[in-house]
Amino acid sequence: MQVAEYSPSPAVPDALPAVESGTGAEGAGNLRVTVPAALAGARLDRAATQLFSDYSRARVQQWIEEGRVRRNGAVVIRVREVVAGGDELQLEPARADTALTEAAQDIALSVIYADDALAVIDKPAGLIVHPGAGAPDGTLQNALLHRFPQTSAVPRAGIVHRLDKDTSGLLLVALTLPAHARLVAMMAARDIRREYECLVNGVPTGGTTIDAPIGRDPHNRLRMAVIEGGRRAVSHTRVLARFAHHAHLRVRLETGRTHQIRVHLAHLRHPVVGDVLYGGRVPRGAGLAPELRAQLMAFPRQALHARELAFEHPLDGRELSFESPLPQDIADLLAALKAKSPHG
Repeated sequence: MQVAEYSPSPAVPDALPAVESGTGAEGAGNLRVTVPAALAGARLDRAATQLFSDYSRARVQQWIEEGRVRRNGAVVIRVREVVAGGDELQLEPARADTALTEAAQDIALSVIYADDALAVIDKPAGLIVHPGAGAPDGTLQNALLHRFPQTSAVPRAGIVHRLDKDTSGLLLVALTLPAHARLVAMMAARDIRREYECLVNGVPTGGTTIDAPIGRDPHNRLRMAVIEGGRRAVSHTRVLARFAHHAHLRVRLETGRTHQIRVHLAHLRHPVVGDVLYGGRVPRGAGLAPELRAQLMAFPRQALHARELAFEHPLDGRELSFESPLPQDIADLLAALKAKSPHG
């Protein structure tokens, strides 16, 4: 999973200037604020994020590049431009995206929690999160736009992190821009606990911490890999059960890189069962019962499930924790491993 980059902002005054809403035909819906002396010399994107605090820095950067930010009346498109005390910044937040609104689709969703600010979805395997090449619709994002129409005004329909198509489990969604800004920052600060369960090939000797950088595989652009110079990635594993040639693991993410768990476990030579991309499709080990080998070979996806989410509510600070039981396909395979492995 990729998350928005976040870095500390410069010091801000105890009281920020009030943000005013524009009026008139040209300014309707625009926001204006005067840069205080305490932010003089700050980068435009950092100052704007502090002053328009309902929006994430990633969102503000995007709007700057789209020409939606004016400094003293002139459009600025360089996020690194330096602001001065007394500058007037004007922000034109993006209106609800017409394309996204039209893409709302009535697709069944398992919503295990929702309030005015956020929702927690239990995603089934096979459901793609975002539209993209080869999947212009029929995605979780399209489903969210139908179930929660207000997300048409939030980046990516409020999806704060992602799960691979064939990974099942819990996914967090912001329903408003203020909630999105705070959840993105919390994700980047590693303040959201995410735990997964998976079945892997091979039998690890014990739990471990995997601290290995991940980047695009230079030999296969469809894959990620542990490479020198990649982005830091940290996963913590715990063994829940061992079988003759497989194991049941719990994995806690400290960071959230694309395919992180799958890449890290493949790096340890314990790829996730059923993971075609990272070498987990062919079952290992002599002595596997033929019916178990056939069941492993036929498993249609990576046996990976996002089991737990825990975090503080972004607006009121309540402690929230959610769990999703193993889906039936993984539970059935786990039962087969227990029943048919010689040492299960």
